Amino acid sequence: MRQLVLFFILSIPLVQFVNGHKPQASSIDVISIPDSTSKGLLLKADESFQKEEFEKAIMGYEKVLTSDDVDKAPILKKLAISHASLNNPAKTVGFIEDYLSLEFDTGIFIQDSFSQVQNSSEFKNLLNKYTPEFTIWSFLYLYVALIGFYIALIINFNRKIDLTARILISAFIFIHSIFIFNICINISNYQYEYPHSYLMSTSFSFLYGPLLYFYFKRITQQYIFKKTDLLHLLPTILFLIYIIPIYGLSSQEKLNIMLESAALGQNAGDSKDMLVIVILKLASLIIYGFFIRKLYLNSKHSKEISRTNKSWQKNIYGLHIFYVLTYAIYGILIINHIFSGIIYHTPVVFMALMVMYLGYSANVQPNVFGGLYSNDNRLFFKYEKSGLTQSLSNELREQLMHLFDEEKIYKESDLNLGMLAERLNTTRHNASQVINEHFEISFHELVNKYRIEEAKAILDHNFQKNMNIIDIAYEVGYNNKVTFNKAFKKETDLTPSEYQKRVLEAV
Repeated sequence: MRQLVLFFILSIPLVQFVNGHKPQASSIDVISIPDSTSKGLLLKADESFQKEEFEKAIMGYEKVLTSDDVDKAPILKKLAISHASLNNPAKTVGFIEDYLSLEFDTGIFIQDSFSQVQNSSEFKNLLNKYTPEFTIWSFLYLYVALIGFYIALIINFNRKIDLTARILISAFIFIHSIFIFNICINISNYQYEYPHSYLMSTSFSFLYGPLLYFYFKRITQQYIFKKTDLLHLLPTILFLIYIIPIYGLSSQEKLNIMLESAALGQNAGDSKDMLVIVILKLASLIIYGFFIRKLYLNSKHSKEISRTNKSWQKNIYGLHIFYVLTYAIYGILIINHIFSGIIYHTPVVFMALMVMYLGYSANVQPNVFGGLYSNDNRLFFKYEKSGLTQSLSNELREQLMHLFDEEKIYKESDLNLGMLAERLNTTRHNASQVINEHFEISFHELVNKYRIEEAKAILDHNFQKNMNIIDIAYEVGYNNKVTFNKAFKKETDLTPSEYQKRVLEAV
């Protein structure tokens, strides 16, 4: 009896005895490869790989990949090399992309092991997708972005511009420069090298409109800000609450997001929610564009704003409108995963033009940034508390015109504002205010205007004497020919010699 029981126990499979049920026929398919087995398969696959028996190596490596306890990155790299050696570019790039998702190292592309497939379209496309490379576009954007950062900095130190106005316009230039710099990084594939650049400019998406709107409001209406104006920041605050968790991700996590997007054929620098962001940003630009238009049209007919300021505001408004239109096209393109071509670059070009124009203005005529606060404007704030009455202002104007029209004091080469104030028996401050109020130009511009008119009169009526240009320069008050030529051309678009020749031809 005991022997019969022993026989019965031994005949039951160990698994059934332990688990209390029969073993399923397919259970071997779901059991992971034991550690010792995976190591054995890996050793055999490596042996085949060394012997250049790539088909056997591929079979072995693919079996090893089913195990969870192996480092998959080097295996994927060897699979890519094996397929490249068998001249199979499609599978080669597939395994390279899988490898990059685990261990991002673009140095893999320059290995000799891929020489057989490096001329294939698949390999070239993968190379262009992930390898950092500077093009003419990326270089141009980098150049403009750096100029923009510099302009934003120097405007903040220009005390001739109203403090509030310069903070608004410098912030406007800065976020444009950040956006352009972000585009530069993305199109040159450096976002993989610096993953924290992911969505670096997106947080500013809803600030473009408000900054430009309040800047226009400040310089055209001398607007004083209220607490309720902070409501214009609400879209940006809400968006920051949404996007800050993304900014808080680690470098590797951001890289994984970008690699996943790139693998799907999307722009690695864009978010999955790009459609919503583009629509909301476009709506913001259009709404604030409408408000800016109203401010511009009101200031256009204002007598309190100089012609130079009006022209400058018109150009800024025009560039903004073109940017809104081109951004709409840009949005349509990126939503449809089109990330290259002239149309893609058009809105960025307009943005770059705006930055460059602002830079030019900051360098050549910084006073235009002040609007009603401009030094050359007759309502410049420093005159608000001036003791100069209207009657005294008119009297000084008559005296000034007598000095210039009759006594021709502009011919004195050493003439300055202090000397003029002495002749008028008033202060430098009052003399400057009279010129700004009644002529809407600065003291130096007034002197140059009279000198050039005198030089033109000499050239018009004394052409037969064939006077030397330097003699005319001395006659009207200039100390050298270079300064005279520069001032003459600025006023007439001709050099004195060209003007003299034209007079002779007309006789």
